[in-house]
Amino acid sequence: MMKNQDASPALTGEINDHAEPRPGWFKRLVAQEDLNFLLTNRVPRIALTKLMGRFSRIESPLLTKLTIAVWQWFIPLDLSEAKHPQFRSLKDCFTRELKPGSRVLDARPEIFASPSDAIVGATGVVRQGQVYQAKGFPYSTEELFGPTQDASAFEGGRFVTLRLTSAMYHRFHAPADGTVEHVTYLSGDTWNVNPVALKRVERLFCRNERAVVRMTLASGHPIALVPVAAILVASIRLHFLDVLLHLGRQGANEMPCNAPHVKGQEMGWFEHGSTIIVFVPTGFELAEGIATGVQIRAGQALLKLS
Repeated sequence: MMKNQDASPALTGEINDHAEPRPGWFKRLVAQEDLNFLLTNRVPRIALTKLMGRFSRIESPLLTKLTIAVWQWFIPLDLSEAKHPQFRSLKDCFTRELKPGSRVLDARPEIFASPSDAIVGATGVVRQGQVYQAKGFPYSTEELFGPTQDASAFEGGRFVTLRLTSAMYHRFHAPADGTVEHVTYLSGDTWNVNPVALKRVERLFCRNERAVVRMTLASGHPIALVPVAAILVASIRLHFLDVLLHLGRQGANEMPCNAPHVKGQEMGWFEHGSTIIVFVPTGFELAEGIATGVQIRAGQALLKLS
């Protein structure tokens, strides 16, 4: 998926996965926050998510082609980078691999690479265990990580919120050399994680289904990646665990592991699009150009070790 680049974090090609919806009545309609929130949250979220999960697994090339065509009418979905242009199911499209060389990996050892394609959301410093999903909407690392995990290693460190839209590449990768040592899966709700919901639903990330992936980098620094599922998504696959994390796994599931990764190695995928919250300890700063609202690609410099 990625190719190494030792001296520069530059990306290959232009990013257009998050272009504006097609003009016309639909664009004007979804631009209204009240209606957007109503359509994406005041619905039976878990039931619709389970239904979408079943539908996305139907293996019918014709049905898949028709569904993708409808999807592309609303969202500018670009499949030109897909390694395999034909899809047996909608899930195959959501979790598509990319052609070799589609992403550039910043291989400099001091660089913490973005694990995924994303739009950068809230960022900041963890202070007294508090972080933000949006301005004026705090939540605690203790609640996000769950009752069995200690988040104190990230006090004074940084957090970065990465939002994957439905049209983006859904696989995520190791941001640096290191070893995954533990995963905690926490079942929960499936609120939409778009900006409209983040400004209205308190502690949204703490309510949704999520996995807390604890990793120790080769440099010795502990980090955490917290993939958060959302409506129509609620399935997270981690390659180093022989299990699909989804709504059927109730409670806090503890999964110790010892899974070495090299920088850029694929770790897993979402089955639609959602959010990854990155936590690093003190000593890291945002890479040049990283700020809320910026769109980035997997492998691009996200953080830099001072």
